[in-house]
Amino acid sequence: MTAGRPVAWHRARVVEARAETPRSRRLVLDVPTWPGNDAGSHLDIRLTAPDGYQASRSYSVGSSGDGTRVVLVVDEVPDGEVSPYLVRGLQLGDELEVHGPLGRFFVWRPPGAGADPAALAPVQLIAGGSGVVPLFAMASAHEAARDATELRLLYSVRSPEDAFFREEIATFEATRVDWAFTRRAPDGATRPPGRLTREALAELAVGAERAPRVFVCGPTAFVEAVAGWLVELGHAPAAIRTERFGGTP
Repeated sequence: MTAGRPVAWHRARVVEARAETPRSRRLVLDVPTWPGNDAGSHLDIRLTAPDGYQASRSYSVGSSGDGTRVVLVVDEVPDGEVSPYLVRGLQLGDELEVHGPLGRFFVWRPPGAGADPAALAPVQLIAGGSGVVPLFAMASAHEAARDATELRLLYSVRSPEDAFFREEIATFEATRVDWAFTRRAPDGATRPPGRLTREALAELAVGAERAPRVFVCGPTAFVEAVAGWLVELGHAPAAIRTERFGGTP
């Protein structure tokens, strides 16, 4: 559960659905009984077939706060049981069962008003592909709060067309955003396309000497590589929080 917010099953109704990338879809759910959630939380979606068969999958929440609207972005796994329906079958007005909010370890909350900037550790967010969803929620909460935390987002993604929340990220003013395009970079990019490396991470991320809090989310191989590099670069393992997925939604 998310601290202070009760976990339960809820009925959710789809109030917005649109393509996010060529193979993913953004869903906005209205959940009247939703207690709100911290940035970085996730939930479970349960689908029930006419014959009674049920399938559940976890998805990160791309929104935060006390409202009853929940934002998800679902990346389709072609042979999955749940994601193809969410991406191609779900319609406006359809209802879903959702369980949450879930997660206490991988969440971030803006500091309270009046916090001493000198006492706030920097926050480094590192995303791989669709792993940006919970980190986008954190950066958005930071933008809305206008708090004194130094917050950076490093987003590794195939190409501009594959980036989630691209338009919203472009409007960030209080968050430093660095892009690492692995296959095709946009015109005018200062870095050529290529996989994120230990050397690039050392250049783009907050240095270990500043003792940042680090959140890493993405495919398992990406998260394990980045977390390992961070430790090699001197970051304290206890300061690195990770969330990974294996591509089975």
